[in-house]
Amino acid sequence: MSLLEEMNQKATALGIPLSAHLDITWRCNERCVHCYLDHDGVGEMTTGEIKDVLRQLAESGTFFLSISGGEPLLRGDCFEILEHARALGFNVKLKTNAVMIGSAQAERLRRLGIEQVQISIYSHRPEVHDAITKLPGSLRRSLQAIRHLKTHGVKVSISNVLMRQNASDGKEVRKLALELGTQFTIDPTITPKLNGDRSILDLGISSEVLNDVYHSEEFVGNVGEFCAPVSTVDEEVLDGYSCSAGHTLIYISPFGDIYPCVQFPMPCGNLRKQTFREIWKESAALTELRTIQVRDLPTCSRCSHAGSCSRCPGLAYMEGNLRGPSSADCAKSEARTGIPGAQATRLGSPANLVQIMFA
Repeated sequence: MSLLEEMNQKATALGIPLSAHLDITWRCNERCVHCYLDHDGVGEMTTGEIKDVLRQLAESGTFFLSISGGEPLLRGDCFEILEHARALGFNVKLKTNAVMIGSAQAERLRRLGIEQVQISIYSHRPEVHDAITKLPGSLRRSLQAIRHLKTHGVKVSISNVLMRQNASDGKEVRKLALELGTQFTIDPTITPKLNGDRSILDLGISSEVLNDVYHSEEFVGNVGEFCAPVSTVDEEVLDGYSCSAGHTLIYISPFGDIYPCVQFPMPCGNLRKQTFREIWKESAALTELRTIQVRDLPTCSRCSHAGSCSRCPGLAYMEGNLRGPSSADCAKSEARTGIPGAQATRLGSPANLVQIMFA
């Protein structure tokens, strides 16, 4: 067991929100075609309110903190917020498109001891990346920012979200990350908007491309090991939980709303009305979520993929059933192993599953 796994296990047992994702704004200078947020900045928490939220998180035992948006650097107080977070002892990851990061900003991030800066790069081709962000010159500016960050010794991770527009560019973006000396992650999932709008799911990659991703050594490492089916569904699996959302992870919107995760828009409370501790300990929504084990999922508990599935309860929630399967994750499991799961079996054919994913 890794140190992080041990920390999560202990945090779950003790009821500690080990990790928090805080969006300090939903405003953005890009308009990415797949973005799940609106970009209204009216009513954002003030600097003082955000600092108080950070204090409450620190007192509750939170250690890992992701600060994001929107584009967080659009807030004039972004560095003040980052400085306050570091003074409280948080391990801070900054998620940004980086188009506002020059040499001076990169050096300031290094001095603050930011753990990592995560930047989305959608393609190595400017015409593709910029068409996705709808900001001319955005690829050039983001890559220049990465070079500034690397020059100043800041760790960088490139995130590549795959969609129909850039489905063939993943390997080239990974090669670019290697050349720049950054980490690389690939995400084949488009998620619905937080307001429930599912129209952007039409941008998702095809089942054939998903299959190629999961059988590519560049993306998954040892393909045989990664794609090997895990059919054991024992008591330990059934007693487990889908993910850490609401258990050791929490999401806070720019308006003080609390959700289990940024991909899980189940309202749990608002920090302008209650303290974080009150919401974390007493929220009826969080209390219910924490009672749901794999054995309580009618479809998933009898699926051969139950022990290895990446089921997202937030995506299941947005499909209308907190205890149901996530169609996107069912498709991932089938693409990975070649074995249909319980959801595909219930629907009658893989084609029907893909139809639901992009409905």
